[in-house]
Amino acid sequence: MIARLRGKPVANTPEGLILDVGGVGYLVHATPTAVRKGDSADEITVETYTHVREDALQLYGFADRSERELFVQLLAVSGVGPKVALAIVSGSPAADLRRAIAREDSARFQAIPGIGKKTADRIVLELKEKLGGEEALAQEAGPETPYLVARDALVELGWSLPDAERALAEVDPELPPEERVRLALKRAA
Repeated sequence: MIARLRGKPVANTPEGLILDVGGVGYLVHATPTAVRKGDSADEITVETYTHVREDALQLYGFADRSERELFVQLLAVSGVGPKVALAIVSGSPAADLRRAIAREDSARFQAIPGIGKKTADRIVLELKEKLGGEEALAQEAGPETPYLVARDALVELGWSLPDAERALAEVDPELPPEERVRLALKRAA
């Protein structure tokens, strides 16, 4: 298995990042953070996952080990293949996705194109047990955290999930949900 590549990024195509390693060009389906890493450097190191199928050998690339670990964990969920797992890992930082799993926030995954309610619920259910030992996640777990109440209120008001999360990131997390929503709305006006 190819677990890491270090080389010169030579092209960024719709199919993925082409990385020249010792004169061999590897096509790597990469996360946006891995692609950005290659935009400003002459040489980069990309953590990879090799996916072998009967008719194809594909490389998936990640900016760091945490992205790759979450990708591999997502592949263990029934109904999640490498393309869907890459879309999930590409959407948000791995730490944010782990927190969403701990909070049982399946709406976060439903917002990703190609993921329905059943798959999102399955991701949360199957991965919550695997991530259960992480203390930081456990402290934030629970379906009715003030963060989720505020985020869901903004979504009900017509905000997209990513916009609501960005707005809440800019307000004091210690405030009650009602105040967080009020401040987010005030800043958006």
